Amino acid sequence: MRLIKLFSILLFAGMIQFSCSPKKAETQSCGNLKAEDFQTTVNGKETNLYFLKNGDISAAITNYGGRIVSLCVPDRNGELGDVVLGFSSIDGYLNANEVFHGALIGRVGNRIALGKFTLDSVEYTLPINNDPNHLHGGPGGFHNVVWDVKSVTDNSIVLTYLSVDGEMGYPGNLSVEMTYTLTPENEVKMDYKATTDKATPVNLTNHAFFNLAGEGNGTINNHLLMINADYFTSVDSTLIPLGENTPVEGTPFDFRTAKPIGQDLGMQAENEQLQNGLGYDHNFALNKPEEGGMTLAAAIVDPESGRKMEVLTEEPALQFYGGNFMDGSDIGNSGLAYKYRESFALETQHFPDSPNQSNFPSIILRPGEVYQTSSMYKFSVE
Repeated sequence: MRLIKLFSILLFAGMIQFSCSPKKAETQSCGNLKAEDFQTTVNGKETNLYFLKNGDISAAITNYGGRIVSLCVPDRNGELGDVVLGFSSIDGYLNANEVFHGALIGRVGNRIALGKFTLDSVEYTLPINNDPNHLHGGPGGFHNVVWDVKSVTDNSIVLTYLSVDGEMGYPGNLSVEMTYTLTPENEVKMDYKATTDKATPVNLTNHAFFNLAGEGNGTINNHLLMINADYFTSVDSTLIPLGENTPVEGTPFDFRTAKPIGQDLGMQAENEQLQNGLGYDHNFALNKPEEGGMTLAAAIVDPESGRKMEVLTEEPALQFYGGNFMDGSDIGNSGLAYKYRESFALETQHFPDSPNQSNFPSIILRPGEVYQTSSMYKFSVE
């Protein structure tokens, strides 16, 4: 009898231990993602998928490109939806038509004209991957590398990467650390830090594509968008800045009061800036207090689901992209095609082509200095 009781106690203790163990990946995401579909080797380094949760939101992050693969947030009825475009395996990212899905971007986000800049009297040449310009760090930028995982908790992950001198044409060994944290207030906080042993340009950001109705779930042109900016950056036909910022007042770029994204797209035939961007693909100079700090950059609401996302940042600018180049060739983790103007990006950043634009704030990091900046996506409902 004592033997039977002892066995029952051990069995019950084992059941408790099993139930308190970390859940298998199959049930940790509203996107039904599986960690094993991300466990492979890319460029000689191991990749994996990591699940975070806090408050009412959960996320899946892969160290391949430091990507947000999934971000699940509730609507006004409490129903979870995945609001980030992503894929169900590493193969999906490796074969995607759009290469920047959810990724960390560097060394320099946005475009550098003709892939050239001069720093301390030395001209540097970078690979062209957005003809005729260099875009988002080049084809071997941070979106296409495997980051090292420094630490993981239930609600955060710390990723590191050493970009060696000469990588993608950039000078200096750049040591980067990036932390994703999910807060109890339903925020995704992104903290960036970098040091270098040689002067180099640095402009880091995240390139998640969003649809607050749920990934692959129709147009974003009905989303109500507010951007806290009195000026936007005019660009030429290759999306390189013309060297000045233009008042938004009286233009389709006036989002100071929330309006549907699609409200003024009918002006594309007559508006040169909308023509150059094939819609919205422009930098906005944020209204910032002199002391800087974390401030509201944008707020966007899906009126159907009630999901609201606020973008807060220490950065001086924000790139708004309206999904103009999506063509339906990428199929997401729920089996839905990612189509034209069915997603948006709001990328916190310094200004495009800054190394070649003397009027723009410098992005040059020098030895002994620390690059440090934070941004966040905050979710709620209306």
